Amino acid sequence: MGHKVRSLMVMLGVSLVASATALPAYGQEPFYKGKTIRIVVGFGPGGGFDVYSRTMGRHLGKHIPGNPTVIVDNMTGAGSLIAATHVYKVAKLDGLTIGNWIGTLVMGQVVGRKGIEFDARKFEYIGTPVRNHDTCVFTKASGITSVEKWINATAPVKLGGSAPGSTTDDVAKLLKAALGLPMQLVSGYKGTAAMRLAAESGEIAGLCGLSWASAKATWRKGLASGEAQVVLQSAPKAHPELPNVPLAISLAKTDEARQLIQVGIHDASNITYLYTLPPGTPKERIQILRHAFDETMKDPEFLAEAKKANLDLAPVSGEELEKIVAGLFKLEPTIVGRLKEILE
Repeated sequence: MGHKVRSLMVMLGVSLVASATALPAYGQEPFYKGKTIRIVVGFGPGGGFDVYSRTMGRHLGKHIPGNPTVIVDNMTGAGSLIAATHVYKVAKLDGLTIGNWIGTLVMGQVVGRKGIEFDARKFEYIGTPVRNHDTCVFTKASGITSVEKWINATAPVKLGGSAPGSTTDDVAKLLKAALGLPMQLVSGYKGTAAMRLAAESGEIAGLCGLSWASAKATWRKGLASGEAQVVLQSAPKAHPELPNVPLAISLAKTDEARQLIQVGIHDASNITYLYTLPPGTPKERIQILRHAFDETMKDPEFLAEAKKANLDLAPVSGEELEKIVAGLFKLEPTIVGRLKEILE
């Protein structure tokens, strides 16, 4: 009998040890404690992407178990394609690197743009803080103070751009194709901050594909003084703060023109300010960061800072972003072919 009791006790001890190792170690320190999360922003300092990331980064860590430090690194080049590719192919799969790149690169993959070395459907999406509301902003000195003056311009109007795949390039190309607006795209700027300076110096007249949120945050003085003016909105409906600025789609004269603006600009605007993790990131860390993002978007201190910085907020969750991205790969072949002609 004693032998049986001892055997049962040994078996029970082994079972308890096995259970302890198999179950989550709730007493252990959270993974993120003492760690640093790096947000890789695909555009230069001072632009809309940079401002959103730095503002969000100051609050994200407190919503993550372990309260990690959050830093922002700018990895510029090719309209944020370098940053997106880095996150997809180079970044470690440990949940410590978040990519902030422009969603128009997804459309670039849809139309088969050269140089895209990732599959957008495989990224792990955390969320985006705002649905983009694209605008065209020009300096008063350029003489383009209304869309009518732009339409009637006797020479192509110089617009700044970053690179193929950026909103500044793609929106301009789509507006030219859909509406016949006279323009000359000068691409190669490192971000909207550089384009703003170029416009203020007279190098270019302005730019399209600049979100109203970004314009308010980074071109505040020019807009307030009237030295910079919004002349066109590339959005489904007017922004409450821009009630008298015409909509691009209202100027479209054909079904094809309306479809190009709808698919190429309106639909793509929902995923402009993407935050992603590399494919293969552990699922529990994806969920931790998605939850932290959602909580940050409701954080009173973050909301107060965003308001002070003139940042619009209309968040899209990581789960919803996955569905939107998947939908872009189901477009009709005819519209994809037309988009490819324009964007290439």
